[in-house]
Amino acid sequence: MTVHFIGAGPGAADLITLRGQRMLAASGVCLYAGSLVPRELLDECPPGARLVDTAKLDLDQIVAEMVRAHQEGQDVARLHSGDPSVFSAMAEQMRRLDAEGIPYEVVPGVPAFAAAAAALKRELTVPTVGQTVILTRVARQATPMPPGEDLATLGRSGALLVLHLATRYVDSVVEELLPHYGADCPAAVVAMASRPEELVLRGTLADIAAQVREAGLVRTAVIIVGRTLAAAEFRDSHLYSTDRHRCD
Repeated sequence: MTVHFIGAGPGAADLITLRGQRMLAASGVCLYAGSLVPRELLDECPPGARLVDTAKLDLDQIVAEMVRAHQEGQDVARLHSGDPSVFSAMAEQMRRLDAEGIPYEVVPGVPAFAAAAAALKRELTVPTVGQTVILTRVARQATPMPPGEDLATLGRSGALLVLHLATRYVDSVVEELLPHYGADCPAAVVAMASRPEELVLRGTLADIAAQVREAGLVRTAVIIVGRTLAAAEFRDSHLYSTDRHRCD
C-alpha cells in the first residue's frame, strides 16, 4: 500500500490536481481535515471507502489509521489543505511512516498564497519592484519561530510577505512591519480564497488592521504585505522583451 499525501487546494473542490483526484478515487481510506477540506472532494472517494476526519485526532491517532490501512493492504489518501509542502505538519507524519516502514508519496496542490494572489489579480513578483516572496507565520499559540525568523528580521528585507495563521494577531503584525515597510505600503487580506464566501480586503499598513477587525476575520486567511501589490509603473519583463535574442 501507499500513503498519498495530497494537496487538496485552497478551498474550491475543482482546484485539486488531476493526479490528486485520481489518487483519491483509488484509495480505500481517506484521512482529511474536516474544517479545511471541501466536503465535495469526498465524493471522489470509491464506494465503501473509510473516511476519517482528522480534525480532532492527534498525531498518534492519525498514524494509527495509516498503520491499520497498511495492515489491511489499503491505500490511503491523506488530504491536506492547500499544498502539503507548507505548514501542513506532513514532515512529522512522514517521520513516523519511515519508522513503521510504510511507503508514501506526495501530490502537490494549489497553495493558499497562490489562490489569494489570483483573487487579488496580482503577480507577486514584478520586475524592478519585487522578486522575492517570503512565506511565514507568527508565533503565538503555536510552535515558536526559529531564531532569526521573527517579523522584524524578515521585514528588513523589504520583500513581499505572505503571512499564514496570523489574522487574529493583525495589530501586532502591523506594529512589527511598520518600521520597515512604512504606513503607505500596500497590504491585503484574503479569507476563504477560491470559496464562494471568499473575502478580499485591500489597503495599506495604515488601515488593514481596522478592516480585518471590522470584517471579524480570525482564521482561514492570509495577510500579504509588499510594494508589488500596487505596482503600476515597472519595466517589462526580459522574458518577452523585443531585445531578447531567441533561438530558432
